[in-house]
Amino acid sequence: MNAVSTKPAAEPAVVSRPALAALPKPSRIVPVIAQVVPPLIVLALLGLGWEYLASGPNATLPPPSKVWVDARDLIVDPFFDRGGLDKGLFWHLLASLQRVALGFALSAVVGVALGMLIGSSPFFMRGLDPIFQVLRTVPPLAWLPLSLAAFREAQPSAIFVIFITAIWPIIINTAVGVLNVPQDYRNVAAVIRLRGLAFFWKIVLPAAAPYIFTGLKIGIGLSWLAIIAAEMLIGGVGIGFFIWDAWNSSNLSDIIVALIYVGLVGFMLDKVVALAGRIATRGTQAS
Repeated sequence: MNAVSTKPAAEPAVVSRPALAALPKPSRIVPVIAQVVPPLIVLALLGLGWEYLASGPNATLPPPSKVWVDARDLIVDPFFDRGGLDKGLFWHLLASLQRVALGFALSAVVGVALGMLIGSSPFFMRGLDPIFQVLRTVPPLAWLPLSLAAFREAQPSAIFVIFITAIWPIIINTAVGVLNVPQDYRNVAAVIRLRGLAFFWKIVLPAAAPYIFTGLKIGIGLSWLAIIAAEMLIGGVGIGFFIWDAWNSSNLSDIIVALIYVGLVGFMLDKVVALAGRIATRGTQAS
């Protein structure tokens, strides 16, 4: 018979917290690099291609190197203000954003209210939906002569163009959201006797919120597009007028710089509304 060993079994090694902290952790920088590096590479390639194609003798557009030389002061100092229309891009963008903020806010309030009304009432759906479907196909700038005739001033006319451009996707998406409130929610509201404003506030509005913010996101993009085009015609301080004035002065480099700013601002507006939608709806998306 073999003797049974009385030697105690080896205990598992215990790693202290400082030792655990010293162990290598998965880097959080890697996902950021994976998102940032590809766009930078593509931008660099596009810039090199643009430089090559626009440097030929028959090129009609300036290359990036010439844009930097011609518009260096405009890029380096966007905050200058020499009075009148001689302002940096910051002030032109600020004036445009103020118009967009007013017009978009009005369209959001009126659009959500009308969308709620249409989505909750078959009578108003049948009466207003055909009219809205026709009016939403009218191009934004087609409203500008009518608004100038009605308001007699450029500022309210531009705000009206933004309002009438952005309101249609807000109305339609809000109405769709109300129509798609789950029947289970309505049954619960009937059981607990929720009616009137309480029903809309606690049941309809939360359920329709993802659709509403989808309409708001589309509306803010259309608002930014509309104000640029409208300002080209109404004049005054604004990024749209700046682009048109640069064209009349044959400053193509200034136009290119302004377009880059327009794209960046439009991108940020889209992300701000999308972030507000994710916060308000807790990440729920419209289906």
